[in-house]
Amino acid sequence: MSSVSGTSNGHGKEAALYEEQLSKIGKVRTDLGQLSGKSALYCSDASIARYLMARNWDVKKATRMLKKTLKWRSEYKPDEIRWDDISDEAVTGKTYRTDYFDKIGRSILVMRPGCQNTKNPNGQVKYLVYCMENAILNLPHGQDQMVWLIDFAGFNLGNLSIQVTKMTADVLQGHYPERLGVAILYNAPKFFEPFWKMASPLLEKKTRNKVKFVYSDRPDTMKIMEDLFNMEELECAFGGKNPATFNINDYAPENSALASEPYQMSSQKALGSISGAKTEDAGSGKRENMETAPEKSEESDIESEKEEQTRTESSTVEQKSLPGEANAPADKSGV
Repeated sequence: MSSVSGTSNGHGKEAALYEEQLSKIGKVRTDLGQLSGKSALYCSDASIARYLMARNWDVKKATRMLKKTLKWRSEYKPDEIRWDDISDEAVTGKTYRTDYFDKIGRSILVMRPGCQNTKNPNGQVKYLVYCMENAILNLPHGQDQMVWLIDFAGFNLGNLSIQVTKMTADVLQGHYPERLGVAILYNAPKFFEPFWKMASPLLEKKTRNKVKFVYSDRPDTMKIMEDLFNMEELECAFGGKNPATFNINDYAPENSALASEPYQMSSQKALGSISGAKTEDAGSGKRENMETAPEKSEESDIESEKEEQTRTESSTVEQKSLPGEANAPADKSGV
């Protein structure tokens, strides 16, 4: 009898927490005020929930953070970055999305700082933003986080840049909260340790806790790779059995779906996802049209009704995923 009662109480607490989260999402939406165009499409329930988690479900802090992101997205226009804008940064394979996922379905970004080929911090960050947007677009059904695999092969002191590190941390922590699941630093050299001690304070505690150091000659750390990845799919460079290597001709979007341009997904496919990542990108299917036709201050009644219907459908689907998201720790903001 006591076990039944305990189970009932557990369900009751979960239901209460769920209602509290929905209430806070509603409060953030109210505080944001009337939104239109891309801003309205970006602010799905799942997207707002990520900002709330990043700020420990503090409505005021989450609203302030989200407002900064909306301003940044309107000015930086990450969804409008195209391959031609960043192809020069991509040629060495210093960052790319893999065509396989980890065991729980997270997109994987491989980063090789030793392959850095430019000295323009703004260009480097712009390319990373392109890769982030692309990885989010290609998240599988039910998943909204990604994994970073950082390979230190060929890395030297010349690749260290506190400026780029700070710029990267600011963008990722400020505008892509709750998107990083784990970051693997693979075979980091000894001389990287002092830099890490200097750079790690730039990362918030929550983000720092997601960083794992793995060394190919230490079986205890390689266990992390075995737990996270299918070793048949994982590249040899990370201790896996996949001999594939980066080839720009395979990765360029005109030759492969692997690196397709952001926001090519149809709205119908996007709305089919329970994950906040793709329901947020439900607007992605419409963004392509927005880019070809300048946004108008007054939409026709028919178009407005269609857009409102899309947002309503998205919200309904996203609400179902919130109890699972509630289990994520959220002591401070982080990627």
